[in-house]
Amino acid sequence: MAYRLSREPHVARQLNGDSPLRQITYDQYRDIRVDSRHAIWQADPVRFRVDVLPTGFLFQNPVSIAVVEKNVAREIIAPPGAFLLGPLVAKQLARATIPLSGFRVRTPINSRSIWDEFLVFQGASYFRAVGKGAAYGLSARGLALRTAAPTGEEFPAFTHFWIERPANSSSSIVIHAILQSASTTGAYRFLITPGSETIMDVDVTLFPRVELDNIGIAPLTSMFMFDETARSRVVDFRDEVHDSDGLQIMMNSGEQVWRPLANPRQLQVSSFTSVAPKGFGLVQRSRRLSDYQDLEAQYEKRPSTWIEPRSNWGEGSVQLIEIPTDRETNDNIVAFWRPRQPIPAGKPWSISYRLRWNQLPKLVPELGRAMSTRTGPSWDGKRKLFVVEFQGVGTSTEGLRIDVGTSSGKLFNLLLQPNPRMGSVRASFELTPESEVSELRLRLMRGDKPATETWLYRWTAT
Repeated sequence: MAYRLSREPHVARQLNGDSPLRQITYDQYRDIRVDSRHAIWQADPVRFRVDVLPTGFLFQNPVSIAVVEKNVAREIIAPPGAFLLGPLVAKQLARATIPLSGFRVRTPINSRSIWDEFLVFQGASYFRAVGKGAAYGLSARGLALRTAAPTGEEFPAFTHFWIERPANSSSSIVIHAILQSASTTGAYRFLITPGSETIMDVDVTLFPRVELDNIGIAPLTSMFMFDETARSRVVDFRDEVHDSDGLQIMMNSGEQVWRPLANPRQLQVSSFTSVAPKGFGLVQRSRRLSDYQDLEAQYEKRPSTWIEPRSNWGEGSVQLIEIPTDRETNDNIVAFWRPRQPIPAGKPWSISYRLRWNQLPKLVPELGRAMSTRTGPSWDGKRKLFVVEFQGVGTSTEGLRIDVGTSSGKLFNLLLQPNPRMGSVRASFELTPESEVSELRLRLMRGDKPATETWLYRWTAT
């Protein structure tokens, strides 16, 4: 089907021009409530239930959803009563047909007696998932095209879904999808297993209509407003506001890299590695309520998402895009794998990978981790001071040394201090900049072996 669609002109699916769903507000959309009594498999002895979601507000593109049972696909049409209309929309939508914009999946992930939502597909090619005890945060996407390009980004969309009925005893669920955009179509298969971490095995075959020379594979989208790094720019009662606070990479060489995220004044694009890594992801390390002091957002419960190749990815780079924002409702962080060679038009192209939605990636060997980054002026105001807190190496500095470098400028006053109160070791240094940008690199060594991951940081004059 994806191949056939790739041979035809692309036509985006949209609500009818006279549909009242095109005009409703955020509050009105929230007043269209899903009645879970109409959930798929509500009365069946399977471990999953599926709720379909309405179009409206930001979700203007209807999708087709089918259930596959005994090798037969049956399209789902929301029956009367599937959506409960509150007072804000009851009159306006009383006689309206409400197409579907996506779906959510529930299972007893936290308690045997509660069917918790752990997965949702809705909007373009976006989907989100959580593991046990987590709350929704960052999103994944089926594909990214021309992200941060001057010509503007293209947003492919999932237009068709097929959800396989699991066996009664199965702990996994299989979902198929068709992706479409002006530049390509794609066939997707998701094997999803919820639990303490929710694992997705993703198989993708693209059928490009045109050469894809600016493409993001396994894209992740998140939000970063601020943390302790540069508090002088922020007036807020909270100490941190973010869905993710760093990009983590396990290089093919085995080196572990940590790049704290930033909310820059100008758009920033960073590239890492030249061959496929063992894994990468956007990570939320700050896990205490006291890190945020936000009782409603619960940023401390937002998941991390880790990506591992399951096929030969070849040459390319992990790219990180940081977009300026002044609102925490804007997703301003994007990370993905960008193949070095363009993907040619007219030929199928396949790739596979695994997503792990969890608290923190479990990497081997386990090295010390950079848990906070603070910056400010030196005591005389002539240099830039950097203070990095490493946990997981004990509190003694005996046998440890600093390995630090910069792409430009000069480094002074390297210092390593025990920090028993934090159960950590503190590394600090000062930078005299000699250009508009300095790429900083720091790790702690024990002998000739790394005791910590490699901390990376981009200092800019702005």
